[in-house]
Amino acid sequence: MIDIIKQPVAKEIEEFDRFFRNSLRTSHSLISTIIQYLISRKGKRIRPLLIFLSAGLVGEINQRTFVGATMVELLHTATLVHDDVVDEAKERRGILSINARWNNKIAVLLGDYLLAKGLLVSVENGEFEFLRILSNAVKLMSEGELLQIQTSKSLEISEDRYFEIIYNKTASLISACCEIGCISASDDSEGREKLKEFGRLIGLAFQIRDDIIDYEGSSSIIGKPVGNDIRERKVTLPLIYALNSAPENLAQNVFEKVKSKRKRKDIREIIQFVIDYDGITKSRIKAQALVDKAKEILMDFPDNPARQSLLLLSDYIVKREK
Repeated sequence: MIDIIKQPVAKEIEEFDRFFRNSLRTSHSLISTIIQYLISRKGKRIRPLLIFLSAGLVGEINQRTFVGATMVELLHTATLVHDDVVDEAKERRGILSINARWNNKIAVLLGDYLLAKGLLVSVENGEFEFLRILSNAVKLMSEGELLQIQTSKSLEISEDRYFEIIYNKTASLISACCEIGCISASDDSEGREKLKEFGRLIGLAFQIRDDIIDYEGSSSIIGKPVGNDIRERKVTLPLIYALNSAPENLAQNVFEKVKSKRKRKDIREIIQFVIDYDGITKSRIKAQALVDKAKEILMDFPDNPARQSLLLLSDYIVKREK
């Protein structure tokens, strides 16, 4: 599916990979070794893809689009490296994380290095508006992670709090990608706001789908244990919806299990509870509603191959398995 979605910008994505690698060239042997290791595990490139498709939707892809995509990928990669340290994660995309392959100190410093490279790319190309947008997104991502830690300690069960967290930690950057793609290729301020909102909506749906997968996925597919959010006391939408639907005494019993030291048996019971009380079904419906609103926004733009791919990408976000 991703290959089909990429078709209108396949040549540009291939060129971007070279552009991105060139931006990371260094004479420092240790940094070069780690970066080569990092690049070898590249993902689906969803964020650069959004930038190129957003640019193609409103105008012509150009040098500014490549600069914006490079900045986003550098900053996003830096946050992933730092996240693995914070989460004490041993794997990322099926291979050892940087902190596991080397150590925490090297991982933190590498993340700092990538952030600095992202800042330099923006300054050297005079893209200060890109920098403002991305700096705000990174600030929100940090706030979202801290808010999630606070919520996991207090176990505040609130749908509003959940959406605040996922906007900050996930949707803010996806929204920024669509906004940057638009302004790299067009001066249309109305189109910019529409694409920014489109990115917010699919970003929320993207994270809801992630949270659903944690309850219904396969460990071999998603690359982490199913129920990992429960182990980390993360209160996500499937659990919130199930707790709100269940009889009060049963919901309280499950809530106590979430609060306590969670045994494997308890995690299985919590997952089954979420399934039985429609937490997954209702979360799917919510994610689809967000995507449907996002697709409505795209109808305001000319019908072209980029729009068709963005429509397909919107559907892919709520159907993917990992």
